[in-house]
Amino acid sequence: MVVFITSIKKAALLLAALCMLLTIGACGAPGETGGAAVGANGANGAAGAAGAAGAAGPTGPYAPVTVTDHAGREVTIEGDVGRLVSGYYITSSVCLALGLADRLVGIEARADARPIYALAKPELLSLPSVGTARDFNLEACLELKPDLVLLPDRLRDAADTLDEMGVPVVLVNPESYEALLDMISIIGKATGETGRAARLIEWIENSRKPVDELTSGLQDRPVVYMCGTESWLTTTPRDMFQASLIDMAGGRNAAGGIDGSGRIGISYEQLIVFDPDVIIVPPEAGFGIEDVLADPLLTELPAVRNGRVYQMPAAFEAWDSPVPSFMLGVKWLLGILHPDVYTTETLRRDAAGYYGEFYGIEIDAGMID
Repeated sequence: MVVFITSIKKAALLLAALCMLLTIGACGAPGETGGAAVGANGANGAAGAAGAAGAAGPTGPYAPVTVTDHAGREVTIEGDVGRLVSGYYITSSVCLALGLADRLVGIEARADARPIYALAKPELLSLPSVGTARDFNLEACLELKPDLVLLPDRLRDAADTLDEMGVPVVLVNPESYEALLDMISIIGKATGETGRAARLIEWIENSRKPVDELTSGLQDRPVVYMCGTESWLTTTPRDMFQASLIDMAGGRNAAGGIDGSGRIGISYEQLIVFDPDVIIVPPEAGFGIEDVLADPLLTELPAVRNGRVYQMPAAFEAWDSPVPSFMLGVKWLLGILHPDVYTTETLRRDAAGYYGEFYGIEIDAGMID
């Protein structure tokens, strides 16, 4: 839902924002002790959350920084980003991986639905909510007096309003591998964490190389049908990020011939025509494997007939989404499609290494199957 603000309400918000800015200038934002001190405190907290990733903290002086976001907007951040708001779970995951959790003062709604928050930084669960992409709470965001706000590209109207109020906003749309890497780089630069961003990008690229090598010579590429989260009669067209996971893992997207960058609904007849070898239930689906197997209209599909319906692990993050850990989702799918080239034990080891390095936590790898 597009954020709609009447001219009267907008004027009132602008006036409120001016009052906030005057207050900040006189007294400082609550909990702050000055720009440099906030940066130091954020860095120390990040080090605890990042473990072996190395020393945290902004890399360089707090000079103005300009980035170009995914909406093509040039965004200038004046000084240290000590108060950060993330209204999108994708950018919140990036913040965690970059050691920025201690700088977050507001987060998207339904934070308690993200297991990784409770595991890596339980304090996130008690942060004020700024709503969702469909129902973004502009007033709640302003009350937090952020130095920088991270939002999905679809919230351009909210971003424009915040910009008018002097609050810099970075919009992201990571619907491709390249865009995901670019998003990490943009957020790293905007927050002074370019070094950590470079290490995270390096991990992703280094994780992809052996997968590409393993799949480059494969002759058998199973047809994969990836369900949506609400129904197994919604799926992933070719322009969605999730479609790239299928390709990287050595499969063929059943819906690869359909245009679209968002999940689409299909009929039973279309699903039967797809004739998938494998059906994948996403980690955050409102249904499970047994529901798909029990559907009497799907009994003749090869995937159902051969018991090749799987659900991506949901114990940590939505690995099918454009979060930094998505390569773990690619590797999981690789093991499902080609168990002779990649095993569950290897995935468990790789996942433990990732979360140890970038989140500073020890996961129960046995939860991955």
